[in-house]
Amino acid sequence: MTWVNGPIVVGAGPAGLAVAACLDTHGVPSVVLERDDCIASLWQRRTYDRLRLHLPKQFCELPGMPFPADFPEYPSKHQFLSYLHSYAARFHVAPRFNRAVVSAQFDHAAGLWRVHTETSSSSSPATAEEEYIGRWLVVATGENAERIIPPEYSSSGSSGFSGPVSHVSEYKSGAPYAGKKVLVVGCGNSGMEVSLDLCDHGARPAMIVRGAVHVLPRDVLGVATFSLASLLLRFLPLRLVDGLLVFLAGVFLGADLPRLGLRRPTGAGPLEMKNSKGRTPVLDVGALDKIRKGDIEVVNAGVKRLVAGGAELVDGRFVAADAVVLATGYHSNVPQWLKGSECLFSGEGYPKVGFPEGWKLGESGLYSVGFTRRGLAGVSLDAVRVAADIATAYHNNNTNTNTSSSSASV
Repeated sequence: MTWVNGPIVVGAGPAGLAVAACLDTHGVPSVVLERDDCIASLWQRRTYDRLRLHLPKQFCELPGMPFPADFPEYPSKHQFLSYLHSYAARFHVAPRFNRAVVSAQFDHAAGLWRVHTETSSSSSPATAEEEYIGRWLVVATGENAERIIPPEYSSSGSSGFSGPVSHVSEYKSGAPYAGKKVLVVGCGNSGMEVSLDLCDHGARPAMIVRGAVHVLPRDVLGVATFSLASLLLRFLPLRLVDGLLVFLAGVFLGADLPRLGLRRPTGAGPLEMKNSKGRTPVLDVGALDKIRKGDIEVVNAGVKRLVAGGAELVDGRFVAADAVVLATGYHSNVPQWLKGSECLFSGEGYPKVGFPEGWKLGESGLYSVGFTRRGLAGVSLDAVRVAADIATAYHNNNTNTNTSSSSASV
């Protein structure tokens, strides 16, 4: 059992590092618990080699430390990881690794949080249980804690398919797929980029596109599309900016996207859809050119089941495949371990209080960082607010305690 003189932070990804760093600048100690054996395990262990930040670096900085000036506008994953390690060192963030939180619950009688972990390591297969007790709990496990595997792609949902079925979290490079037909399920940024990477390594990808998707150019005349959108939002309403982005997409990407099998959503624009549903627009980095050339096949139907030699689609068609890569996304795991807070977190693992107020949840010392569906910019905003709020309570409590001790001594 460990008493924590400060907040208990669950997760050592960018969200956990950011809030611990902000707390450090306020002179507030914290304990960061991480189930894996490294910081930012999603970035280190579960991302493909060619990945770069999809937004310009100025929108991805964590509080208190910019990216190095010599980093490109879109840093690679290795550059981003280097930045995170430097960030943790600068702000003295030393997570306790291999601590998987199995339950966290508020003890109303004591007015404290009780966080139970199971600890294991490669050197010792046996697990040990630990309990951390503190006044504040910061949920920083993020929106991408667990991978999503639709049932039709599980072993029980396939029939005779002998090829490998992997999630994009296991995908590193298209090199092992050279010369093979690969079914890529999903057409978000990961699905598009993995399909492009497969092409670059001599594979023949077919990409499953079930719904409508906003595709935007990553840059417009040398200016990042997101930077342009952010500038326009200072002067124009959201819907007008969305309309301009769609117009620019037509000019720079072409008006033939529906003919290519990429239907644009009706009603909500790319930014409105991002804010309301968390669906990030696809920023094209070359996949559209491959689609036009026929190197990437677009399949406008869902998969009913995997069968010998490929997949049976819901419309009865068959798509040949030697392997399947699932770019089907991730989900939060908060409901699995945060107990008694159903009124504060939804069943999907998101704070019920929407942006921008979802960083503080109730009056029991519960906070969240990184659930705004606004990327690293949202992480930074949450971290600053959470740290400032906790710091006020922490220092007030210490002042009152010291005052009481002095009075008792007199």
